[in-house]
Amino acid sequence: MGSDFSWQAPIFMAILAAVVVVSASPVIKRDIYGGWPQQVHLSYAGSASEMMVTWSTANQTDSVVEYGEGGLVKTARGSSVEFEDGGDEHRVQYIHRVTLTGLSPGHTYMYHCGSMEGGWSDLFVFTAMKEGTDWSPSFAAFGDMGNENAQSLSRLQGDTQRGMYDFILHVGDFAYDMDSENARVGDAFMNQIQSIAAYVPYMTCVGNHENAYNFSNYVSRFSMPGGVQNLWYSFNVGPTHIIGFSTEVYFYVQYGLKQMTEQYKWLEQDLMEAAKPENRKERPWIITMGHRPMYCSNNDHDDCTRHESVVRKGHTGYPGVEDLFYKYGVDLEIWAHEHTYERLWPVYDYKVYNGSMATPYTNPKAPVHIITGSAGCRERHDGWIANPPVWSALRNSDYGYTKFKLHNSTHLYLEQVSDDKDGQVIDSIWVVKDQHGPYSRT
Repeated sequence: MGSDFSWQAPIFMAILAAVVVVSASPVIKRDIYGGWPQQVHLSYAGSASEMMVTWSTANQTDSVVEYGEGGLVKTARGSSVEFEDGGDEHRVQYIHRVTLTGLSPGHTYMYHCGSMEGGWSDLFVFTAMKEGTDWSPSFAAFGDMGNENAQSLSRLQGDTQRGMYDFILHVGDFAYDMDSENARVGDAFMNQIQSIAAYVPYMTCVGNHENAYNFSNYVSRFSMPGGVQNLWYSFNVGPTHIIGFSTEVYFYVQYGLKQMTEQYKWLEQDLMEAAKPENRKERPWIITMGHRPMYCSNNDHDDCTRHESVVRKGHTGYPGVEDLFYKYGVDLEIWAHEHTYERLWPVYDYKVYNGSMATPYTNPKAPVHIITGSAGCRERHDGWIANPPVWSALRNSDYGYTKFKLHNSTHLYLEQVSDDKDGQVIDSIWVVKDQHGPYSRT
């Protein structure tokens, strides 16, 4: 079976306004922009009939979205919160959130956001999620994309506006860094990704580059469904349950040791619920995304190159997540942080558990790990150790991103796109699972 990423009609021909990609380092001043909407992005609100719209203004204004299928015939109102950056200027902006409700699943809507007194954004479109589990959602996944050297951005923009994705998954490290230049770099980056994120839900998890001021730029700017300050959350879509979580609780312990305990308890409860037989029957796939990988074969002396990754094993008294994910049968684990692409054989506790020699990803006996941190940033690429470990299946240093589609309850197709090679697919696998559930080492 070959690549299959042309399944959706090019719905974004309906876009009526040109998308502006902001230059690398604009200076956003309150007296210029005032109440004008900036940094517009969508996130999934957890229900097929809902969508969250988030944006920023320099001045405090009303939070309004006008939307509809055939015109701007409906109005939804929300609220804003004041966000003060921790830099020496203590710049203030207002983050607006409005939940659109009563959407018809699978229908396409146009919308703009803003207010009469502050001004309106460009006109955007999105497609509401389909209901139920019997459909095939598609995703783009990547991490470590900055507003400088954002190699994958233009190709992702084109893909998005051709209707190729239902979701974007950004697996940590944004802008490099959102707090830089008193958060102006964050503003610039959020305006850059508007060319993607205003059209498709942009789902995120936090990375190490968001650590400044206790991750306040990340926590304030994004809107994940039912999560804890956007740091850990989950949602259901089609035949899958997706979990976003923070690997950073294991590293920035100065912000509180209890975060490790709280997240672990939340993860355990969430996985326990997702793994109940009646729930696994409806949504058999469980997919996680966290920034720092448990395994990697890069030579930058990061945590995953050490014998014991703290994400994998935890600290004394604070467990890591590998045993938890293995116990509840997580199917696919998506990571970033390393500025390269690496696909692993199914692995647990450094041991390979392929389905078979001929078809390693058919009924594997351990989770499949993908590291996709090569979307492009100012830090360029990471190198490799000379001899890859036995669990490393493929390594590549091209700039690029990952996309995958859940065809049904048994088949997931994944491929890696190279920006260096003009969009060529440089790796692909089918993960095939006749049954989903806890793994056994026998």
